Amino acid sequence: MPTTKTDRVAIKISDDVVRVRQLTRALSVEVGLSLVDQTKIVTASSELARNTLDYGGGGEVTAEIVEQGGRRGVRLTFEDKGPGIADIEQALKDGFTSGKGMGLGLGGAKRLCNEFSIDSRPGEGTKVTIARWK
Repeated sequence: MPTTKTDRVAIKISDDVVRVRQLTRALSVEVGLSLVDQTKIVTASSELARNTLDYGGGGEVTAEIVEQGGRRGVRLTFEDKGPGIADIEQALKDGFTSGKGMGLGLGGAKRLCNEFSIDSRPGEGTKVTIARWK
């Protein structure tokens, strides 16, 4: 899958969550996503950036414009070296939270994207990749 543009943003403080949202919006506009699709991926990116900060202790996102089969999209990969997720299936269920949130984050982010993958191991961190296609 060819990548035509790549940016990285460190996620260390709350202001970085805003930077992730801004970058996601800019790439979505550049790809030509509809306003609804822009809103979906920006919302998902905001949730995942917040999770990276709050639960992963910080990390980074790699944001890419990608092309596949004549279509273009935005792919975001969030990585942290935090405590990891012991039970991914449970973490994706609405209402489950390991903190003070409403428990809609991971499952909600998954529903907002065309592609979603998560790899996490306790003590090793978490990697979440999402994509939205035009």
